[in-house]
Amino acid sequence: MQASETHIYKALRQILVESLRNKGITDKRVLEAIRQVPRHAFMDSRFIRFAYQDDAFPIAAGQTISQPYTVAFQTQLLDIQKGDKVLEIGTGSGYQCAILLELTSSVFSIERQKILYESASKRLKELGYAPHLCYGDGQEGWPEESPFDKILITAAAHEIPPRLLEQLKIGGKLVMPVGGAYTQKMTLVEKISDSESIFSEHGGFVFVPLLKGKV
Repeated sequence: MQASETHIYKALRQILVESLRNKGITDKRVLEAIRQVPRHAFMDSRFIRFAYQDDAFPIAAGQTISQPYTVAFQTQLLDIQKGDKVLEIGTGSGYQCAILLELTSSVFSIERQKILYESASKRLKELGYAPHLCYGDGQEGWPEESPFDKILITAAAHEIPPRLLEQLKIGGKLVMPVGGAYTQKMTLVEKISDSESIFSEHGGFVFVPLLKGKV
């Protein structure tokens, strides 16, 4: 990449950060992560010129790279602290995973689409990130590595998968869009005990569905 291109991308990320701040993202660490991660590196080549627009775009396997506002909003809700052990369900392009890795070094991410798992693994490694990646069924979580301080689910379902809630540490937080096919409520779950959690809703979003199995 030419130096001039690098400078342009940095300037565009700064503009994106200001846009997200104006839309209500207040966590300085999340905004700094958005500023640092090269979103264009996670985009299909057809859409690279739009990489720093606040929009979602198609990637392989009929999936999307999420709108930056959505990425920032979910991440802010999780309130990730340095040293937190985080589970991400739905690696996708790898962009959200990279944002998480700017906040904590212990990130575990599961992807059910093999083509996305392979491309995200390659891309993240090339950029110097070192998450723990798994090709598997996200609804089952990663029990061997549980419990997790934070769990982020980047696909929607009508309810929180019980297996994932079981893998959340007491005192931990889980964020997931919950609802039907056309609109969901971003839901924050705060686990109080093995039998009690506090649920709160934080606005409407539209995500692809959380599916079982792997392909």
